[in-house]
Amino acid sequence: MIGKISGRLDWRGGDTVLIDVRGVGYLVHVSERTMAGMPGVGEAVSLYTDLLVREDLLQLFGFPTMLEKEWHKLLMTVQGVGAKAAMAIMGTLGAEGVGRAITLGDQRAIQAAPGVGSKLAQRIILELKSKAGSVMAMGATLAVTAEADASVIEPMAPAAAKKGIKAASPAPSRAAFTADALSALVNLGYGQGDAAQAVATVAGENPEADTAALIRASLKLLAPKA
Repeated sequence: MIGKISGRLDWRGGDTVLIDVRGVGYLVHVSERTMAGMPGVGEAVSLYTDLLVREDLLQLFGFPTMLEKEWHKLLMTVQGVGAKAAMAIMGTLGAEGVGRAITLGDQRAIQAAPGVGSKLAQRIILELKSKAGSVMAMGATLAVTAEADASVIEPMAPAAAKKGIKAASPAPSRAAFTADALSALVNLGYGQGDAAQAVATVAGENPEADTAALIRASLKLLAPKA
């Protein structure tokens, strides 16, 4: 299994890139969203990958984060959702958008992906709503791992190194805020489904909210109505 590719970007097409890894070129299918964030030709690039194996075909699909890769794999467990349809959904909504749409039952958001009709969007929500919380919670661990890797890979600026200044740690991502808030609510005794729905609602209304703000607002939504 090819789980990650790091090399030089040799070519980029409509939905495919060619990555040179020490003289071996790998064709990787990516979403529009991922393509838009790719570096220029000749620059270093790294993608998490999923290998689709069929009798007459081998295809690599690439993702900028492990969280997107996990969502892509989960989407493909739904009958009627192939690798390209899952990629179209990821390209339209992104990892956080997919989690929020499924948790809140936002069928229209999923239908916005090319080639996804109303029946398929409904099936995705019905089959994955109970699983969305666990994947959202996974985001915290994946974000911490990614930040740790970045702190190792990113070299300290020469000027800062000479002065003995420690390189700044990467800022926590939105996915980490959402996952941490979800974890905290579950630890307080709320069901994962209810907690995930509350966090997704608050995150959608307040994109800049950090973990503490998400928890406070979610608790208000989860509080018993008088």
